[in-house]
Amino acid sequence: MNIQVDQTLFEKVPDLKFGILHYNRISTADAPGMLKGRIGYFYQEMQIDLEDKNVTDIPGVAEWRSVWKVFGKDPGRYRPSAEALIRRVKKGQMPGVINLGVDLNNFFSIREGIPYGLYDLSAICGNIMIRKGSAEDEYEGLNGRLNNLENFLLTSDEQGPFGSPFVDSKRTAVTGQTTGALHVLYLQPSMTVEEAEGLLEETGIFFTSAAGGTFTGEILHAGNRSAEI
Repeated sequence: MNIQVDQTLFEKVPDLKFGILHYNRISTADAPGMLKGRIGYFYQEMQIDLEDKNVTDIPGVAEWRSVWKVFGKDPGRYRPSAEALIRRVKKGQMPGVINLGVDLNNFFSIREGIPYGLYDLSAICGNIMIRKGSAEDEYEGLNGRLNNLENFLLTSDEQGPFGSPFVDSKRTAVTGQTTGALHVLYLQPSMTVEEAEGLLEETGIFFTSAAGGTFTGEILHAGNRSAEI
C-alpha cells in the first residue's frame, strides 16, 4: 500500500508535514486501568492549566488554525479536531472511554495540540492520498453527520475520503477488534524533520507499549511525498 501527499498542498503551505505510522498485530480492547488513570489525571491537570489560558495560544492549535485559513476554511466555524477536544477538556468535558486505540489517539492529539487520525487498515482499500477536498467529497463522520470536505485536507483511498484533521469517517473507525491500523499525525509545519521524527517514534513506542504489536513510521513532507506501508 502506497501513501502520498498531493504536490499542490506544498504550494499553499511549503512546510506541511505528516507523520505516518503503520501498526501490525495490535489489540485495541479496553485500556488497562492504570493507563486510564494516567490519561484521566493528565486531562485534569490540563484543565487546571487552561483556566487562565486561551486555547488558541497553544502552538499546535494556532498553527493549524492558520493552515485552515490558507486552504479556505474558517477555524471559528470548523475547528481542527485537536482544538475541539482541548476546548472540551477546558470545560471539564473529558473525552469518554471508547476503546484503547481511540482513547490513545485522543490523548496524543490533546497532549500535542495537533490533529491525529487513527484508521482501521482492514477498511482501507488500495493506495492512499492526502489532498485537498473538493465539493464532491463527503462522508458520514464520527460526529454523526454527513460532512462535506470541500477545502479541508483529507485522506482518501480508492473508495473516497475517509479521514481529515476536522473529523474522521465511520467507515474506517477503529474498534475493539482492530488488529492493524494507520496513524496519521497532522504535524506542526514549524517542526523540523528531526523533531517530527522524534515525535513519531515516541508516539509509536507509546501506542505499541499499550496495544502490543509492531510499528513502522515515515515523515512525509515536500522532499519526501510518498511511502510504502
